[in-house]
Amino acid sequence: MEGAPRGRGGASILPPQPTERAVGCGHVMVDMRHPDPSGSAAGPAVVPLFGFQPPVGTPYGLEVSTVEDFFAHHDDWPWNPPRPGRATFHYLIAVTEGELRHDVDHVTRTVTPGQWLWVRPGHAQCWHPPGTARGPFILFEPDVLRPDLARLLAPLTAHAAPAVLSPHPDDTAWLQQTALQLLDEHRALGRRPLDIHHALRRSLLESLLLRLANSPGIAPTGPAAAGPGRADRYRRFLDALELHFRELHQAADYAELLGCSVRTLSRAARDATGKGVRELIDERRLLEARRLLGAARWDARMVAVHLGFSDPANFGRFFRDRTGLTPAAFAARAARTDA
Repeated sequence: MEGAPRGRGGASILPPQPTERAVGCGHVMVDMRHPDPSGSAAGPAVVPLFGFQPPVGTPYGLEVSTVEDFFAHHDDWPWNPPRPGRATFHYLIAVTEGELRHDVDHVTRTVTPGQWLWVRPGHAQCWHPPGTARGPFILFEPDVLRPDLARLLAPLTAHAAPAVLSPHPDDTAWLQQTALQLLDEHRALGRRPLDIHHALRRSLLESLLLRLANSPGIAPTGPAAAGPGRADRYRRFLDALELHFRELHQAADYAELLGCSVRTLSRAARDATGKGVRELIDERRLLEARRLLGAARWDARMVAVHLGFSDPANFGRFFRDRTGLTPAAFAARAARTDA
């Protein structure tokens, strides 16, 4: 985006200018308007979905910088005021010094030295004012990974995987050194042939992720319940669901995005989970509702709009049928638990 601030050698992080409502896979920008959770009378907040925008001439969907460079080169954006957003790519930050605070899916995470923050595509995120954090900052698109390794790393890249990773202490130094080697190679653009440069960057990234996959809280990879074609289709469905569950609620919507029939998509979902596509869509919407009503303290009307319900009453029935509680009762119980 012309004139958008960029980290040193990094992708543009700013959301695009508001556009007409549109939905698409890949790098299509989506501007969705949602209520302001602060209750401000200034009007609805914008929680946009934005794609990867590397500087001109930079190869492939992988950018590496440092979190301190990001803070230094963006003045008071995007933490004054806080500006939430979603992306089609991964944010991965290794904290080597200080402390980083960052909101992921409406929950504030605190990341300390030796830990890693991972914001996956589609997750709602919001920066806090700059603190003392230092460390490598890696941004990459899902298709940077080779398909065989993408399947192997699926538990790590999954949307439900932990936002904060605490690797085994024996891995900490190795992981940080590999991240710094990746940063050095990224800055070496032009030092060696472009295909060798990218192969080195991808190799270092994949080595890093394979070691991170052994972090506590990451489920081990098991044998695929379906053939690789169906498993890949189901993984692509999960990616699309995470990006679009707020506005797309029918199996046919996702089949169209993935270029397959509803029957083919349903078979892939049932092979992987034993559940139908619509059930998985509803489960993702319900998870978001729980997060917003609980930790984020949104009211039911705001959650209904955010999740694309035609009116709060429809949302109330949806929530009560699946939890046995009204949204208000669930929120009250969450407040008591946190008190």
